Amino acid sequence: MRVVLKACAEFGVKYLSVYAFSTENWRRPKEEVDFLMNLFSETIDREIDELTANQVKVNFLGRISQFSSLLQEKMEKTMEKTKNNKRITLNVMVNYGGRAEIVDAVQAIIDEERKTIDETGFGKFLYTKNIPDPDLLIRTASEMRVSNFLLWQIAYAEIHVTPVLWPDFRKEELKEAIEDYQRRVRKFGKTEEQINAS
Repeated sequence: MRVVLKACAEFGVKYLSVYAFSTENWRRPKEEVDFLMNLFSETIDREIDELTANQVKVNFLGRISQFSSLLQEKMEKTMEKTKNNKRITLNVMVNYGGRAEIVDAVQAIIDEERKTIDETGFGKFLYTKNIPDPDLLIRTASEMRVSNFLLWQIAYAEIHVTPVLWPDFRKEELKEAIEDYQRRVRKFGKTEEQINAS
C-alpha cells in the first residue's frame, strides 16, 4: 500500500480509494476478523506519522460506528490530524459496501423528509460526498467483478484488469494501468465524433 500510494503521488493522482474491509467480511471466521481488527489498529499507529509527513489526507469511509470505540477513536484522530494535507487523498473503505452506502443515503434522505432528489443531490448523501467520482477502477488477480465497490460512483469509471495479485502490485503495474486508461476514449454517452469535435 505504501509503495502504491507513493507512486500515485509521483504520477499526480490526487485520490486513491482502497477496499480494506467490506460489510461482507464480518462473515469470515471470528479469529480472522479479530486479527484484521488488531492489524488495522496497529497499522494506523504505525503509519500515521509518515502519512502526515508525506502530506496524505486520510478518510475512513463506511459504517464506521460498527467498529470498536478504540478503533473509531483512532480513525477520527487520523482524519483530524491529516485533514489539511494536500498532496494526495487516501480513502480507506472500511466496513464498506456499495449497496450499504446507497441504503444509508436513501435512509438519510427519508430522515430529512425530502420529496424530490436528483443525481447531484443524491450524491451529497453518499460517504464520498466531497470526493470526485473515480476515473479508473483497477481489479487485481484477474477478477472480473466490481465486488460491491463504489457502485454509484463508478458509473463511468474505466476498468483495468491485471493478473497481478494485490500484494505484488507495484509502481510498474500502476503505471501500466494509468497508461491503459490514457488510451481510452471516454464518451459519457456521446459519440466519438462529438468527443473529437469538442
